Amino acid sequence: MARGLMYHPTMLDIKQIREDPDAIRAGIAARAEDNSVVDRLLELDASRRAMLTNVEELKSKRNKASKEIGALKKQGKDTTDTQASVRDLGNQIDKIDGEIKQVDQDLRELLIRIPNLPHSSTPRGADESGNVPVCEHGEKKTFDFKPRTHIEIGEHLCLFDFQRATRMAGSGFPLLTGLGARLQRALVQFMLDLHREEHGYTEISTPILCGSKAMTGTGQLPKLDDDMYKLPGDDLYLIPTGEVPLVNIFREEIIDRPMPLYLMAHTQCFRREAGAAGKTTRGMLRLHQFEKVELVKIVHPDSSYDELESLLKNALTVVERLELNYRVLELCTGDMSFAAAKCYDVELWSPGQNDWLEVSSCSNCEAFQARRAGIRYRREDKKVDFVHTLNGSGVALPRLIVAILENGQQADGTVKLPAVLVPYMNGIEKLELPSA
Repeated sequence: MARGLMYHPTMLDIKQIREDPDAIRAGIAARAEDNSVVDRLLELDASRRAMLTNVEELKSKRNKASKEIGALKKQGKDTTDTQASVRDLGNQIDKIDGEIKQVDQDLRELLIRIPNLPHSSTPRGADESGNVPVCEHGEKKTFDFKPRTHIEIGEHLCLFDFQRATRMAGSGFPLLTGLGARLQRALVQFMLDLHREEHGYTEISTPILCGSKAMTGTGQLPKLDDDMYKLPGDDLYLIPTGEVPLVNIFREEIIDRPMPLYLMAHTQCFRREAGAAGKTTRGMLRLHQFEKVELVKIVHPDSSYDELESLLKNALTVVERLELNYRVLELCTGDMSFAAAKCYDVELWSPGQNDWLEVSSCSNCEAFQARRAGIRYRREDKKVDFVHTLNGSGVALPRLIVAILENGQQADGTVKLPAVLVPYMNGIEKLELPSA
């Protein structure tokens, strides 16, 4: 692999902001963020350029004075005043160089906090109310009995034990048992096989700890620092998603292999999920620790939006094979993640919650992550440029399990499994209490 230069993480080239500040302001405002940062950036940039010009002028004077010293010495003349001038110029240069370094740091601090700019086709909206339905597949399941929640089903069939899990680690950490643990393992294997054999992804086993540079590269830091678990005394975080290690495989590199690259990983994920007290925080709906299969694409910029549609289809194939009713939403500018330029959400119907549950977000980050992490490729003209990165869950386990349990429940308390899972469950067609 070709190594690249060390990169200071940024979102946009300052030249882009300098040349079209109104477009940058509009993009930030569309994300429901304060766009006054653009004015501050332009002020710092102008100050930096003025200081650079000043430094170059001072260096030119110093070089001229240094030459004069040599000439004066050859003539046997006193150089005391000229040498003092050279020292003074050197002190001025050092002072301004220090000021430039501070401005550079201030610029990076501001740039790194600017979210990705939305694609022109992304719906404009301030929050989730602005999301646009794209399609719905299947029909909502109806029952001739009162449907149970996944908590009631799971407790009845001994699939998980939240009380004991809470005693171990507090709320938000699951303990799956028996057929519940087996169901999760079957789903993981099914998804890995599907994405490898039919969609062409390379399976990766990644660390579940990453440093701050990796977290910054994918956009989790600095914005989401409070949502992550950090190891005390170490520059290491438990990963909130497999996207972080997968994208950072190529951090600070010039990719020397054919693109597109399709990568996937099954990982544990850790997030400090917030939520109002009540049904949304109970059971499997909102967890601090969960498993998922993550899909990442590293692609040529010209193909990234075609790759986004393909990525969405990869995620939809999972829920279609599992015979689940789903819908797709195109997220508006105010509801997208920090790093996304365009994003689709895949949601499954939950009879027990009488609501839709998100199981996948498929995002095109364009060059946002690549610029922050220094991931580049060599163009046909031999110049280097930034790749585009995409990511999506393929899919997340907790709410997928909720949907399978609640949609497959039977009047006798058992759960009928989707046919595609039966081979992965060693022939078990339904979940039921073990016979005495």
